[in-house]
Amino acid sequence: MIKKIKDYDYTLIMAPILLTAFGLVMIYSASMVTAVVDGLDSNHYLIRQAIWFAIGLVLFTACCIFPYRYYQKLMKIIVLAVVVMLAVVLVIGNSVNNAQSWIDIGPFSIQPAELAKLGLIMYLASVYSKKQDYIDHFQTGVVPPLVLTGFILALIVMQPDIGTAAVIFLIACSVIFSSGIRFRHLFLLIALGAGLMLLAMPYMVTDERLSRFTGAYQPFETPASDGYQLIQSYIAIGGGGLTGEGLGQGVQKLGYLTEAHTDFIMAVVAEELGFLGVAIVLGLLATIVLRGIFISRKSRDSFGALMAIGISSMIGIQAFINLGAISGILPITGVPLPFVSYGGSSLLVLMISMGILNNIAMTAKREEQEPRDSENKSEMEHYATRGGNSWVTQNRSIRY
Repeated sequence: MIKKIKDYDYTLIMAPILLTAFGLVMIYSASMVTAVVDGLDSNHYLIRQAIWFAIGLVLFTACCIFPYRYYQKLMKIIVLAVVVMLAVVLVIGNSVNNAQSWIDIGPFSIQPAELAKLGLIMYLASVYSKKQDYIDHFQTGVVPPLVLTGFILALIVMQPDIGTAAVIFLIACSVIFSSGIRFRHLFLLIALGAGLMLLAMPYMVTDERLSRFTGAYQPFETPASDGYQLIQSYIAIGGGGLTGEGLGQGVQKLGYLTEAHTDFIMAVVAEELGFLGVAIVLGLLATIVLRGIFISRKSRDSFGALMAIGISSMIGIQAFINLGAISGILPITGVPLPFVSYGGSSLLVLMISMGILNNIAMTAKREEQEPRDSENKSEMEHYATRGGNSWVTQNRSIRY
């Protein structure tokens, strides 16, 4: 028992918990006035997020204990569940911000697209880990998993939830790239993806989506409409300085900055806690991402390594898109800041992901301490002699 306790990756325990606890404080600070204006208790959003956090901690603990390799045996069930939920939300889902993305379960709502992120990471990691012997073959080794990936993306775009679809697309790219495919195959996939986007552009481009680009890159030309949200974000960020106005003392959350407790919570952090508060959040997020990459290098099997890469990419990509939106680098897409923004489905998926990542770390640590059996040794020698453009001598054909 003591040995198992020592095997836990405490960095991946403390960093997510600290970030989420910090997020609870900031959610309360950013939402208490909004809640009262909406006729709710000032603690409404805090309590709901705390409940999701409690559930997430239970699932986090369970996923830390549950051997991650068993997910491969459950892959058909996982994929079927993801597809069914994404189909159901198109039929009976509720619309929020012009996207039919939510399913009500009692007093709470879940967003199937958030669950699809983790499900697709598992699926791609499982399939490409089994295709390592012929990953160089484009038609048999690379293309087949992309059919299901494209179908899942299509279901999400139909909601429409372009922001989540973009995140999932980039996550898939990171897993596929890391699986060891040839660079020319990667370029071919990029070209095909660009072509499909151009074909779908007339159906995806609407006045509302075009206004997001106008608001992001020309906000001061439409300060009362398209550019309003970004300008209020600029005011919040610029007013924080080094140490901020003080916790709870921010002004922009008082009806000026909409969605302050969700997508734009980092602007509230910047205003109230300044550069130092922002640096702490970014430091903890970077710690989780870099730790995940380190764990993927330590994992002895491709499935664990690719899952670790996928989970790290999910957190890093979401953080980049969220921060890009509040700073005007990217259009506003509604992507939450991992662990910090209000959102039960997002937090639940992140806590489950951290549990899985911790189990991968624990397994890698135990196997590193144990002598390799002859089968593992011969398998490693097989991959080491394949050569190619991927990092094969230390960790299968996973590329970094």
